[in-house]
Amino acid sequence: MCGIAGIVNARADEPVSRDVIDGMCAAIRHRGPDEGGAWCAAGAGIGIRRLSIIDVAGGHQPVPNEDGTVAIVFNGEIYNHASLRADLEARGHRFRTRADTESVLHAYEEFGEGCVERLRGMFAFAIWDKTRRKLFAARDRLGIKPFHYLDDGRRLLFGSEIKAILAAPGVRREVDAAALVQYMAYSYVPAPRTMFAAIHKLPAGHILAYEEGRVRVEPYWDVPVRRERPRPESHYVDGALEILSEAVRIRLMSEVPLGAFLSGGTDSSVVVGLMARHASEPVKTFSIGFDFERYDERAYARRVAEHFKTEHHEEVVRADARAVVQDLVRQFDEPFADSSAIPTYYVCKIARQRVTVALSGDGGDELFAGYLRYADRRHVAAARRVPAALRSAIFAPLTRLLPGGFPGIDHMRDLIGDADAQYVRHMTQGMANVHGSVFSEALCRRVETTDPSPLAVRYLERVRDMDVLTRRQYLDTKLYLCDDILCKVDRTSMLVSLEARVPILDHELVEFAAGIPAELRMKGATTKYILKKVAERLLPADLVHRPKKGFSVPVAQWLRGEWAPWCDELVLGGRALGRDNFRRDYLERVVREHASGRRDNASILWKLMMLELWYREFMDPRGG
Repeated sequence: MCGIAGIVNARADEPVSRDVIDGMCAAIRHRGPDEGGAWCAAGAGIGIRRLSIIDVAGGHQPVPNEDGTVAIVFNGEIYNHASLRADLEARGHRFRTRADTESVLHAYEEFGEGCVERLRGMFAFAIWDKTRRKLFAARDRLGIKPFHYLDDGRRLLFGSEIKAILAAPGVRREVDAAALVQYMAYSYVPAPRTMFAAIHKLPAGHILAYEEGRVRVEPYWDVPVRRERPRPESHYVDGALEILSEAVRIRLMSEVPLGAFLSGGTDSSVVVGLMARHASEPVKTFSIGFDFERYDERAYARRVAEHFKTEHHEEVVRADARAVVQDLVRQFDEPFADSSAIPTYYVCKIARQRVTVALSGDGGDELFAGYLRYADRRHVAAARRVPAALRSAIFAPLTRLLPGGFPGIDHMRDLIGDADAQYVRHMTQGMANVHGSVFSEALCRRVETTDPSPLAVRYLERVRDMDVLTRRQYLDTKLYLCDDILCKVDRTSMLVSLEARVPILDHELVEFAAGIPAELRMKGATTKYILKKVAERLLPADLVHRPKKGFSVPVAQWLRGEWAPWCDELVLGGRALGRDNFRRDYLERVVREHASGRRDNASILWKLMMLELWYREFMDPRGG
């Protein structure tokens, strides 16, 4: 695992300084503390910070080809690199290392931009082709590894993290007001935007080419949404188990210590169980808990650890976690309001004390339909047999009277409106029609619209002919999984120089799961039905069929207790109000409602707090 960065000038006679590349890489040293390297020629420079996992002694980067006309910097792991290497050697390519990076380089020489279709793994890389004066870059299919870039008309800059780009000279820091609107809806900034107006994310499953001063971005893969002839249930259970077992096995390749995150939920438990099958010694597992029982899953994790006889380690997160929040704000480069980043950081931290690589169970909910909100579709379908006027007459007044967090209120909204529109409303946390009630007049003048829903609607349009469950899973995979969950795991793990691997998001398993009929992905009221059938072959039934908790944090309680003064200062303090992004009466209301217990506004307040901390870290003058 590594961090990469670089600059390509549009003109070949404008050299790139090695010192500049080194400075960009120094900003992301946490991603690769073991060693650094750079390669500069013909108006271009690429650099790397390396966390050595495979071919520790010989896999130095950047890696050039035989005659030095092409060079690569690479972040990630290619799990089929041995077979790819054998094919390339048979075609005449000569290798100098045992690292997977060199296989990607020679694959580009042999197959051009189509090389990405032959890679099985997680990756973000950049190849400088000196002969063509072309930079070719790619990001893995699901977006496990990040890639950011800036095109200012005379050069292209790129980096694993935004801070690498900001370390280059001449980069302006300007807030993208439209990104701010999207952040307040989604709790993160969805690709391709970032909170910096000039900097973009390369979307998952896309390639980037920079030639003759022009950027070209194109997709090479998407989640294969399709209808197939249904097969027996056993076909899907057997197939999922076989592919996932192989996905776990190939992710155990490492020359450094390896372990796993274990929450006690189905996804991480299945991964740990399959690791135990393939490992020759006890698996090292790591868990996080809380003082609040409602949020604490350590008891389940312990039972799974006992069942598989793992070497188990755990830690409790308390309200003093505030001490790490500023580090997380600095690490994410953008405001990021998924508070589960806090326990994710802690579990990465305790894992890093004993291992350098950890497998996670992320992706199971999106692939196999595990979110409780997916169950709404059954109630919606049944209730829609009732005339629309009658549904509206019954439920519309209730949705206006009940508080926003009231149990079942989202179901009621589904019943009086379009199911897709209501799901988007849920995903954007009710921020679709708040133009004049939330945002200030000054911000409203800076954006075309304060409605964040068109982005989600565009994704839904791609799958408009599919069933409700498939549409929701596709949307969550393209937005929430990529820009929230995977971003969270990448940044928190890299902050402590830990490599996180995600076997459930092996693209062969993703493609297989896409062919499971909707009625088997969620059977009746049972979410994640097929994956639970897989889990039944590994775990006791009571551990498989238990209530879902999720990896959440007691932020609401903390904001009414120890963190209340901090919240007031960040939301209503003079510095925050002076930015003129929000109506003051709105800010005062959400603080007052939450403090009194009338409404749970923790999600809104946390977004506002993370936004203000981001401004102070990245936009305010130093010492301001």
